[in-house]
Amino acid sequence: MRRSIATVSVAVLGLALMAPGAAQAEPKPAPTELSPADQASLAAGVGIAPKAPYGAKPKGPNPFLAEVPDPAKVDYSGWVNYMKSQSKAKAATRTKAKEAKAAKAAATPAVVVDEDELPGTSGGNDIPVNAQRITGYGTGSGQFSKIRILGSLDNETVATPTVAPAPEDDGSITLAGDTGIGAGTRRGAVVNSQIGDGPHGRQTGDGSNDFDFFKITAQAGKVLTIQTATPTGPLDTVLQLFAPDGTLLAVNDDFGGFDSKITYRVPATGVFYAAVAAYGGLPADPFDSGSGGGIGDPTPPTEGPYTLTTTVGGVDEDFFAIKLKAGDVLGASVTGSATYLTVYDTVPREAHGSRQDASYIYPVDSPLPAGGNAVTDYVATKAGWHYVGVASGSGAYDITVEAYRPVLQGAKPVQTLYLDFDGARVNTGVFGGAGNRDLSPLAAFLTSWGLTRADEDALIDAVVAGVTENIKRDLEESGLNSKFKIKIANSKDNADTWGKANVSRVVVGGTIDESGVDTIGIAQSIDPGNFETEETALVLLDVLSSPADSTPASLNTYIGPESNRLAFVAQGLSNVIAHEAGHFFGNFHTDNQDELPNLMDAGGTGFGTLFGVGPDGVGGTADDVDVDFGDSTFLPAEGFTGIEDTLGRIVFGVTS
Repeated sequence: MRRSIATVSVAVLGLALMAPGAAQAEPKPAPTELSPADQASLAAGVGIAPKAPYGAKPKGPNPFLAEVPDPAKVDYSGWVNYMKSQSKAKAATRTKAKEAKAAKAAATPAVVVDEDELPGTSGGNDIPVNAQRITGYGTGSGQFSKIRILGSLDNETVATPTVAPAPEDDGSITLAGDTGIGAGTRRGAVVNSQIGDGPHGRQTGDGSNDFDFFKITAQAGKVLTIQTATPTGPLDTVLQLFAPDGTLLAVNDDFGGFDSKITYRVPATGVFYAAVAAYGGLPADPFDSGSGGGIGDPTPPTEGPYTLTTTVGGVDEDFFAIKLKAGDVLGASVTGSATYLTVYDTVPREAHGSRQDASYIYPVDSPLPAGGNAVTDYVATKAGWHYVGVASGSGAYDITVEAYRPVLQGAKPVQTLYLDFDGARVNTGVFGGAGNRDLSPLAAFLTSWGLTRADEDALIDAVVAGVTENIKRDLEESGLNSKFKIKIANSKDNADTWGKANVSRVVVGGTIDESGVDTIGIAQSIDPGNFETEETALVLLDVLSSPADSTPASLNTYIGPESNRLAFVAQGLSNVIAHEAGHFFGNFHTDNQDELPNLMDAGGTGFGTLFGVGPDGVGGTADDVDVDFGDSTFLPAEGFTGIEDTLGRIVFGVTS
């Protein structure tokens, strides 16, 4: 069944736009072995794992593509930085492939569109309803589907006098130093301070970790911008923004380096509290300056000097309206001054906002634009006006916007999803592994779930039925695309068609040791529009079949005496398989802490949600949940904003 969430009709780009994380409401409990400070960091979308040097490849599999067993071990910021550093080389490879396959299409120049807002002004196109309309754009005959939008962000000038830092201890909301912003005429300030010099620093205090809090008064409708700079010293900052009651409103770890930046549209006049901390050393309680988790092991928080620049003022945001048809696959990138790019749907609501370039994980066959300060993509589910928006910068910008039709549209071939339960030789190099590896079959894991060889056929039948419901029947019944068509085959009932045209597969079997990939599941790419129709994903079974209570990622953790054991194992496996197929059919991870379960939910502490465990906490019982594709917020740790329609992003790419 198609799920939806309440419409979010936010017509601004400044609502907690940051990477790699945004605040979440009412986080579920994190694993008890983590300190309260580490739990708070993960709940906020900030990692606690050792961070790779900027631009270097982090250890382990790419978490954007993988269902990792333990998010505490994932260097999300490192992967964002690595993908950005690799995007140009990957884009060049994709461009060569595109030119070789369609030289004429690749040579088609983009139509240049100039922003019509007067230079030096703002407010003319700052919200979707006032967006500058671009006529003639589209994928239909006689239309142009590639444009370059040239414009400028012209922000209100705000003075930033230097303000002396508050004396220590300023490590909580109640002890915060006052920037003076909002008192009288002051709307900006620069503070030069240091992490580590307070009573909780490693050198001068008890070592629980030093934080600096700052009080700011801001007016409704203005944009609060907070940014750190660390020109000297080793400090790797994290910024948080709190409401007076301690609600986390925004957070940012890395912004174009190891410094941090938050841009926040103020919904109502009031007081806000900015906190500066070090990566790996966030407060567990914003009202307790001693609530840090200590020096950390193996990630000791850094200490050192920083400069904090804070402004409250008018910030220019530009929107451009384009008409799309249902099924159009849109991609956009921005260079120049702007560092935030987004696309809004017809509602209008934000569908995919980005401060990063994650196009590295598109497949080579994807024609979507890549490279730049930020890249976004979207699959239109309804015909009508859509909106591309840009923000967070000062000066000229250059946006590339391109739209394509799905490659299988009108073609005779049908996309096949082949489920291989027999064990397979897989080139794990495409997942960051060591090359060709032999993976054990599903049958090798049956006894670990309390099943026998006699249950194998029934289990496979139930898994195939679950995947069919998730990826075929629900999408057909959504009514979004009458031409949606997919064939689901499996190694028990069908010949192995892997290697033939338009066949993607999920190999269900093997272990982390066998594959050399430390994950539960992983896909080859994220492919909005399904332009590469022959990809592989893995669903490894050692963690999923590990002993009860050894990890939230084990199906056995949720099996009790009252469980229908076979039905629950099939349910869990079919959901994980659909999750991995959902990646190479075009979906990013969704937030496992929001109100609705989604097949693209990341794991972590939310594996029970992905497996469909009901309120009783026991799988295979009457209250289990039918988890489907649908609307959900993006996973905060991955740095995107907006509502991802995980059903809509598949249903048009897989079409015939």
